[in-house]
Amino acid sequence: MDFFSLFSLMVVVFILGYTAIALEHPLKVNKTATALLLAVILWVLLVIGGESILLSHTAFNDYLLQEPSGSFYGWLGQHALREHLGEIAEIVFFLLGAMTIVELIDSHEGFRIITDRITTTNKVKLLWVIGGITFFLSAVLDNMTTAIVMVALLRKLIGDKKERWFFAGMVIIAANSGGAFSPIGDVTTIMLWIGGQVTTLNIILKTFIPSVISMVVPLILISFTMKGKVQRPIQVAKEQVADPTTPLERNLVFYLGIGLLLFVPVFKTLTHLPPYTGILLGLSILWVVTEILHKTKNDAFRSKLTVAGVLHRIDTTTVLFFLGILLAVAALQTAGHLDLLAQILDKKIGNLYLINVFIGLLSSVVDNVPLVAGAMGMYENVFVQDHYFWEMLAYCAGTGGSILIIGSAAGVAVMGMEKIDFVWYLKKISGWALCGYLAGALCYWLMSISLFQG
Repeated sequence: MDFFSLFSLMVVVFILGYTAIALEHPLKVNKTATALLLAVILWVLLVIGGESILLSHTAFNDYLLQEPSGSFYGWLGQHALREHLGEIAEIVFFLLGAMTIVELIDSHEGFRIITDRITTTNKVKLLWVIGGITFFLSAVLDNMTTAIVMVALLRKLIGDKKERWFFAGMVIIAANSGGAFSPIGDVTTIMLWIGGQVTTLNIILKTFIPSVISMVVPLILISFTMKGKVQRPIQVAKEQVADPTTPLERNLVFYLGIGLLLFVPVFKTLTHLPPYTGILLGLSILWVVTEILHKTKNDAFRSKLTVAGVLHRIDTTTVLFFLGILLAVAALQTAGHLDLLAQILDKKIGNLYLINVFIGLLSSVVDNVPLVAGAMGMYENVFVQDHYFWEMLAYCAGTGGSILIIGSAAGVAVMGMEKIDFVWYLKKISGWALCGYLAGALCYWLMSISLFQG
């Protein structure tokens, strides 16, 4: 098969697979199964057409000149796939660690410390409270972990599943908005920060207001459509069931767990190790503490209050879905589809603001990490540090993923935890997220114009 045929076939397969994921409920095929199948098919196509696609890459050519012994396919399998799998594994282990810590806090009823203080049942007030907490927590934590924590909170505050889905959609928007202005709030801003494209103070000053706008606009619009009060989950009377933890145990696990989550970016800054090592450190510490804390209790209680028991309740399908969709995108990245897209954007659009807006829209479909990586490679030697292109790239890539539920790590995590339907999110949330995204982008453009004129 020639280069262009195989190149096009991979695009067609990806679109078909993506459509099957979106139509999970009508097709009655789990999205995780589709994502894993899509990933394997794309990598098989990549290997079959290895010479026609990958020989166009300089790195592959350099290797083949040094090793002309027919070891091409071995190198493809052992190097290209392993390199991508290593990056994806960092996200997977981070997700596993964060979900386990949150589940452990929840099993100790630690979130009562927050939910008992949120007394309002008014839908509009609760929406603003949840949005505000999510936004600022995401900036100091990260959007994916924040989304996991906030969904656990929503389960304590809202009983009706469809109402909770609506609030979970707002959590996705607020988490991505809060992560976009912080150098440690989103993986793409972390990439730009570590790569030297942006500095801490500048990225906060230049993108904070647009990020706020991207959350506030949907909040305002949604507020006009919401009426009434939420129904709290039915609570079992305390006299009917023994409290699994004491107030001391509940407070200790809650504050220690949240503190360890917040320590992850600090750990990364101090050690320069990837975030998943920090989350594993936090998980191991909490594991030891809970083992000691409950060592005298019977097995029935211990199975619910220690990490060994909590791990059985972790939704592994979400983790496997992450693995599948990221491997599929990695295949397109390796084949050069994303590089070609970046070049087309540069030639056909030209305007840097519009390029960033398009990248943000595209990040709702394709993982924003390879998109930002491609942009960094293209413009690394073109724009200086703290150039407006880098700042707007951080905003657009961070918030654009809210438009579709599988467009961000936060969205995928919430989708897995709450089993939210892709089409439901598209109908109920995507429009509001798009309005906020475009409003924030317009705000950044106006701020940049004013700054240049001043």
